Amino acid sequence: MTDTAQTVIERPSPLREFWFYFRENRGAVIGLWIFAAFAFVALFGPWIAPHDATAQFRDATLQPPVWQEGGSWTYPLGTDPLGRDMLSRLIVGARFSFFVGIVVVSIAATGGILVGLLAGFAPKWVDTIIMRIMDVILAFPSLLLALVLVAILGPSLTNAMIAIAIVLQPHYVRLTRASVLSERQKDYVTSAKVAGAGLPRLMFITVLPNCLAPIIVQAALSFSTAILDAAALGFLGMGAQPPTPEWGTMLAEAREFILRAWWVVTFPGLAILVTVLAINLMGDGLRDALDPKLKRS
Repeated sequence: MTDTAQTVIERPSPLREFWFYFRENRGAVIGLWIFAAFAFVALFGPWIAPHDATAQFRDATLQPPVWQEGGSWTYPLGTDPLGRDMLSRLIVGARFSFFVGIVVVSIAATGGILVGLLAGFAPKWVDTIIMRIMDVILAFPSLLLALVLVAILGPSLTNAMIAIAIVLQPHYVRLTRASVLSERQKDYVTSAKVAGAGLPRLMFITVLPNCLAPIIVQAALSFSTAILDAAALGFLGMGAQPPTPEWGTMLAEAREFILRAWWVVTFPGLAILVTVLAINLMGDGLRDALDPKLKRS
């Protein structure tokens, strides 16, 4: 036996390895911090807002922000045409946007994964039928299809979330099916079949965990898409209804005052812009960290 020391290289834990690749993308880290702040405001908004989001202060209608002449620290970002505090409505509105993102992604991902798994393991004719249905849904412009569905169901935030989830579902179906078809050809799936694993075990325990990386990235990007679509439906009057302080609805209520009071349109628009940009940056970081082909040595 030689005296040469044997060097043992320990493989880092999956979480540590993920963070190592994720933090290399500076934009993703910035996006993560902004998203964390957004989540904090969404969770604790009603308690940190300086005023009730629906309270009307009629003696202070269209008051400008504090740094502009006529502004006041009582309403740091000014007030809207009904005298409601803009800062409070933006803070509470974050809760509605966050709620929309969570619900839409949960519904779309759950349904899309189940249908995608079914398509990946089903006979050829079933797979063909499922994918042609998904192709028909994808053939319609997403916002137009959401508008049609909300028009059928009735304008409300709940119906808007259902419509957006249906519109986003085909993306998860196609992504899951493609991942399943790729994984089914690998040796570990063949070994599980030889060992006697049933179809449910093959689908949900053997194959699905190895398909989650691209689905997680898609979920992050769908979160921002859901916020944008909900804001668009709210702006068109088909989403959240007044006096709900949803950012798109705030834009719709204030559009006629854009020349007289720039802040009533600018701040909700900036809130949507910053939130969606942060989530997209974070999604890029997730892609870099979870896709083995993009990892740098």
